[in-house]
Amino acid sequence: MSDAHTQLVDRIYEAAVLPELWPEVLMDLARYGGADAAVLFATDLDSSRFITTANFADTIRAYIEEGWFARTDRTRRLLAKRHAGFVTDLDVFTPEEFAREPVFREFLNPRGFGMGAASVITVPTGDQLVFDVERLTERGPIPPDAVGRLDSVRPHLARAATLSARLRMQTVRAAAQALETVGLPAAVLGRKGRVLAMNRSCEGLLCDLILDGPRLVLTDPAADRLLADALDAVSTEGGRPARSIPVAGRDGQPPTILHLLPIRRAAADLFAAAEAIAVFTPLAMKHVPGLSILEGLFDLTAAEARVARGIAGGSTVAGLSAEFGTSSATVRSQLKAVMAKTGTTRQAELVQLLAGAALPVR
Repeated sequence: MSDAHTQLVDRIYEAAVLPELWPEVLMDLARYGGADAAVLFATDLDSSRFITTANFADTIRAYIEEGWFARTDRTRRLLAKRHAGFVTDLDVFTPEEFAREPVFREFLNPRGFGMGAASVITVPTGDQLVFDVERLTERGPIPPDAVGRLDSVRPHLARAATLSARLRMQTVRAAAQALETVGLPAAVLGRKGRVLAMNRSCEGLLCDLILDGPRLVLTDPAADRLLADALDAVSTEGGRPARSIPVAGRDGQPPTILHLLPIRRAAADLFAAAEAIAVFTPLAMKHVPGLSILEGLFDLTAAEARVARGIAGGSTVAGLSAEFGTSSATVRSQLKAVMAKTGTTRQAELVQLLAGAALPVR
């Protein structure tokens, strides 16, 4: 093998452990395969899950924003090919189809690109990853010898992707087990709320508090609706960094707060199915918690925590307005935010929740 091949393989395995190196490795891969840019994405076509070379970043973002994943069957044709190697566009399109395909004529060609080769790799999480190299149109199709070079490193790409996926899953599972040591039930959730791992304390909540199905389900219907909304938000770019959901007490069980903690996305996260960690905190206190506890339990701002504590302590909106030196409208607005974040609809429910009493069954 050539020095270029050996150096690229070494870099691929280095990126498996140091995922921030993938953009540079993709550039090396593109050059080795006679191309000019590259992108790595997941076949669920989630716009937040891709890694790209710097010179293709604007193009791939525009591709996503303009909805081209849904407007062309380029990726679907690649998947249907089921080829254990790299496939060029001319392998999945006839020359006539290629000439009239809108994704080339209307999007890639005006940007100088339009000659690509890609390969699909399945990782242990069940995800399918696509390594795609793109060549400038003026240079013509990717030649067979370049495809052969790409095929020669594909086994290393597959092993590196597998290693990255396993390392990421070990990391998030370790986080759940770490919470076990302090007595907190926790579960690692994948996309759409699918349970990937639970610690023993969380397993103890099955049937009473949670159900194991296609996704994590709460036995409290109202709380489960909030969880479903939160899970949708987790996969949305720019969504809230965390969400706290109150779960009604039942059958002698105290009310519980479910903290949904998204796993922050980076290049590494393309290789892990995990999206969030769900942590359950039993609320067994019999007094109104302090401000810092309120902020942490329910993601409240300092001002919202003051209002929550005041209402739970028996104060009125007018009384709090006078005490804080703000308008009643401001206090009402803050109280409305508190009730939205705690999942309550009446002040009486808020008082019961913060006092540790069982939430009313909805």
